[in-house]
Amino acid sequence: MTRPFALIAGLLLSLAVQAADTYSFGVLSQRSPVLTAEYWNPILDYAGKKAGVNLLLRVARTGPESNAAIARGEYDFTYSNHLFKPANLAQDYQVILRSRETAIKGQIVTLAGSAVGRLADLQGLEVGFPSRAAFVGYAVPMDHLIRSGIAVIPVFGGNQEGIIGQLQAGKIMAAAVNDQVIKAYALREGLRYRVLWESESYDNIPIAVHPRVDKSVVESVRRALAGMNDDPAGRKVLEASAAVIRQKPPYGFVPGNQKDYRNYLDFYRNTVVKDLE
Repeated sequence: MTRPFALIAGLLLSLAVQAADTYSFGVLSQRSPVLTAEYWNPILDYAGKKAGVNLLLRVARTGPESNAAIARGEYDFTYSNHLFKPANLAQDYQVILRSRETAIKGQIVTLAGSAVGRLADLQGLEVGFPSRAAFVGYAVPMDHLIRSGIAVIPVFGGNQEGIIGQLQAGKIMAAAVNDQVIKAYALREGLRYRVLWESESYDNIPIAVHPRVDKSVVESVRRALAGMNDDPAGRKVLEASAAVIRQKPPYGFVPGNQKDYRNYLDFYRNTVVKDLE
């Protein structure tokens, strides 16, 4: 290939990339923005190229900010379980994929050497939560605490790993968390903790799409993400991203829909928690 032809080919490729439609992909704030970007950018780059679009990662600073963005319909695609909140249903985000990972649970945990022996010991103490927007990190455990007659003083950390860090530093006696996030954090940071309470299982966080996105684009993105685990190149991307956060297999996504998340809707319909964001 001559140099002029190579330059022209490169220019055409660049123009083609620039011409591809761009869609925002909002990711729930669980970890630091850096870790979130290291995990998701390679996945979105792979899927976008397969689908013929640009998928642009967007991460809010905190859970409440992420929730507010969904309430305003700012994201074209989103990886979040905030879309099931009653205040967000009007945007009509629809689930297209669910994680291959096992279902998530809410946990209330304390450090391994803590004097707290049982949940009732938390009466009147400060307990950490990611934010009032967190599902298994606030809504589910707070619902259980209220129903159990255990009054605690909530302290918020902005996201899952933020409040786990406060627990690790000894600033709080216990924290409410996503069981998978704290498990990965513990492997990465050497945290030793003990579970005081655990909720029922909820299907892992889904990928959903706003109804404004063209159905052909939705299907292309859905196929690209669902096929990653079966494509050697896609599988390699998933494994590399998982290594960043010490995520255990299985990796990737499978087709899903709103019916898979019925117990989220049932929870919000019946919860006694009144200060959800």
